[in-house]
Amino acid sequence: MSVIIPAYNEERRLPKTLEKIHEYLAKKDFDYEIIVVDDGSKDSTVRIAEGFKAVEPKLRVVKNPQNMGKGYAVRNGMLNGRGKYLLFTDSDLSTPIEEFDRFLPRLLNGYDVIIGSRALKDSNIKVRQPMHRVIMGRGFNLLVRTLFWTDIKDTQCGFKCFSREAAQAVFPKQEVWGFGFDVEVLFIARKLGFKVLEFPVEWSDSPDTKVSALKDSVRMFLELLKIRWRLRRI
Repeated sequence: MSVIIPAYNEERRLPKTLEKIHEYLAKKDFDYEIIVVDDGSKDSTVRIAEGFKAVEPKLRVVKNPQNMGKGYAVRNGMLNGRGKYLLFTDSDLSTPIEEFDRFLPRLLNGYDVIIGSRALKDSNIKVRQPMHRVIMGRGFNLLVRTLFWTDIKDTQCGFKCFSREAAQAVFPKQEVWGFGFDVEVLFIARKLGFKVLEFPVEWSDSPDTKVSALKDSVRMFLELLKIRWRLRRI
């Protein structure tokens, strides 16, 4: 298993996240690796990640050439991962790493891609987002469902797992580097015939989110239009 953590200026949150992931994986009987993908951080993110190798020798640091965007960081990590299953998770662990315990049986049962969801009946929202972000998220998801005729209720939760076969087929085709990349990789996976499952997870809002309500909303809308056009050619 590979756990991919995209990181940009995460010196404050990364130590605790690495400790939690290490503690979780060290108890498992399967092989694993942790990959921190540095997206051109200007703080001590790389130094902290490299230093954690003394605790967790199965950790690797992959560096983007510069600040490229979360989508590029995730793609870089997924294409560098060596595991049978490749999970990417946000550096704040808004979804606890333990939720993978509920993903694994479904992966073993034939699903190629499992995406964590905050919008299903059994989703467990511990700390809610501010209302303006809730409204923004609902509007974005409505737009996704309208443009792509999909029943997926939450494309943006940062906790998603791909089988190795799916990751190697999907991520080389990814072209969106911003926050809209989640939509792109999910619909590439479906277009290629992989079996995708939306699954309820525990989730807590982080007050330190890097998503800008105004700037990133406009960018994500433009990314959706690009994705919609591209899917005709895949």
